[in-house]
Amino acid sequence: MKKYTKVFQGTAFSSKSPKEVQILKESLFCINDNGMIEKVVAPEDADYQILLDAYQGLENFHCLAEGQYFLPGFVDLHVHAPQWAQAGTALDIPLYDWLNTYTFPLESKFSDLDFAKDVYQDVVRTLLANGTTTALYFATVHKEASLLLAEICAEKGQRGLVGKVVMDNPEQNPEYYRDVDTQTALADTEEFILAVKELANSTKQGVYPVVTPRFIPSCTDDALKGLGELAAKYDTYVQSHCSESDWEHGYVQDRFDKNDAFALHDFGLLRDKSIMAHCNFLNHDDADLFAETGTAVCHCPISNAYFANSVIPIAHLHSKGVDIGLGSDISGGFSPSLFDNARQAVMSSRMLEDGVNTVLPAKERGVPNSRITINEAFYFATSGGGESLNLPIGRLTENYAWDVQIIDTTIDAAKLPIFYANEDLHDVFQKIMYLVRPENIREVWVQGEKVHSRV
Repeated sequence: MKKYTKVFQGTAFSSKSPKEVQILKESLFCINDNGMIEKVVAPEDADYQILLDAYQGLENFHCLAEGQYFLPGFVDLHVHAPQWAQAGTALDIPLYDWLNTYTFPLESKFSDLDFAKDVYQDVVRTLLANGTTTALYFATVHKEASLLLAEICAEKGQRGLVGKVVMDNPEQNPEYYRDVDTQTALADTEEFILAVKELANSTKQGVYPVVTPRFIPSCTDDALKGLGELAAKYDTYVQSHCSESDWEHGYVQDRFDKNDAFALHDFGLLRDKSIMAHCNFLNHDDADLFAETGTAVCHCPISNAYFANSVIPIAHLHSKGVDIGLGSDISGGFSPSLFDNARQAVMSSRMLEDGVNTVLPAKERGVPNSRITINEAFYFATSGGGESLNLPIGRLTENYAWDVQIIDTTIDAAKLPIFYANEDLHDVFQKIMYLVRPENIREVWVQGEKVHSRV
């Protein structure tokens, strides 16, 4: 019989398609040395009882208790790691003022590696405790602190994709917080890429360097061009903000006489490994360009409610073949939980479809066919995030990483309202998605290794 490193038994929920959740009832998940799901065995399969007899009672056999379920680990496609230190503050002012009054002064402090270590250790620990097994991080302009974040991800077992932020435009960035000049920004970025690639050689779950122009206003043309060339040279991921707010969208149109999508594409920054945050103001041509280049959209529903001046037509973009994932956007979004963001994604989509201005007749008030379901929000938080990154994550199926959160619905302080032993599992899934709190996340595993446990 084939030997497995670990075998898990329990009921799991995973996306079968964007709109359909697959229920894997009392299945066995066989994990290999690399932390990948090598085999999924259903109770009706011929070898189910053979495997159960062979592994039950062994140290590497893990059986869920009554009321516990497996979910895939969440994939957060947009986190400003340094901003964890200001999460939950100053969300009532415009984006431009928020950045210059609060965010840039905070991020400038990350030249202090002791301060950076305190914040970065805590944000990685917090995201893991909230079920986020993969995170796409903006760091700061500081090369050393950005590398420290990648090292902390590696150490704590989170799959981290980390970008040293580029901000070299003296007209848009404060003197106290920006790259020294364009050449230094590009040289630091290249050195950062090489250092993270070296770190990845000894990191089981993977860490990845990400080319990261903060957004077009922050960067000179030469920096944008140079970053596109570095992304091509090293085949790296690319992340930025795109068409987020009225101000940012309008700035790019004034500077380039085109929308963000086409401006970024001209600099080689839209590619199959590109993930652009927000994208609220994408038009039809922009969306077609995203689909054509393989560029993904990171939907940040909580943050968008504060800073985007709009509700993104996420259902429309997905229908055009654009990959979609979900992001917390700490700290433009106050919550580190993708459960919270999945819930807000559903609510925002309903508001877009139904409209909010009661002065208008109902038929004129909203945008038809805009709503998404909780099944779709779950897909964006898991499988959609994995597809956006082109990584085998976000699904509980063979040849995917064993990235899971074990949900306990029976915790005294956060018990879910499940009162029937035979309650429909689709209903259980919905209750999990709408009601789970961090207390319910009993364990988190990444690439077959336990990275978080709640006693």
